[in-house]
Amino acid sequence: MTDLFGLTATPCLVIGGASGIGRATALMLAHAGASVAVADLDGAGAAKVAKEIGTSGGRGLSLAGDVLDPKGATALVDDAHEALGGLEVVVNIVGFAAWSPLLDYDLETWNHDILRNLNHHLFVGQAAARRFIADGVAGRIAMVASVSGVYGAPNHAAYGAAKAGVMALTRSMADEWGAHDIRTNAVAPDCILTPRAQAGFEASGVTDPSEIVRADGMPLARWGDPDEIAGPLLFLVSKLSSFMTGQTLIVDGGMNARFPHAGANPMREK
Repeated sequence: MTDLFGLTATPCLVIGGASGIGRATALMLAHAGASVAVADLDGAGAAKVAKEIGTSGGRGLSLAGDVLDPKGATALVDDAHEALGGLEVVVNIVGFAAWSPLLDYDLETWNHDILRNLNHHLFVGQAAARRFIADGVAGRIAMVASVSGVYGAPNHAAYGAAKAGVMALTRSMADEWGAHDIRTNAVAPDCILTPRAQAGFEASGVTDPSEIVRADGMPLARWGDPDEIAGPLLFLVSKLSSFMTGQTLIVDGGMNARFPHAGANPMREK
């Protein structure tokens, strides 16, 4: 029990770690004993999180870079490897949902959404796997997908298609790289109250976001906290999941378990 997660002094890179789920994941990994490189396009934000890690007694450092470019993704992985003296875990949280009806999509908008929600997972994964293989380490990669890749994604179809692609890519990486003892898994969240989501609600005048999920019939009847995605990500890169690869954990407050035709369910409470 002294090292339940097997992450003590493990060099980890968290990409998109300046806020929200990324920040929560970086802090949780550090709390589990890992050495954490916090990377983000927002270098100042990443530095702030790294300082939080240091203040709490952990080892944290910050990096800035853009993983939407293949060379930038490789440089970020290489910089983390050098700064940490090795690399065994990479968690990639980068993503952004844009909204548009399907009939309004043009090729430029579609390609941009695919780039910022899918392509960089390939770039980062390739760079990380090459490092793991060269070093002969049992590497672990965790990515963030979305329930929008499980269901239909009305008015953000490119995002949904990209997130479905993340889950497929997770399986392909696991299949091809398993022989090198590299594990690749993902988490598909739903309704997580990140600072960006909270700001959106405030701008729209929504005072209680939980009203939305209660109206939708979510079993847990509330929005999730970033820590509640960071926990599954921590699990997926820890020794507790050592025989898991190619999987996507759905973390959605129970929506995937809910019978969709409530009115047709005679046992439903009135």
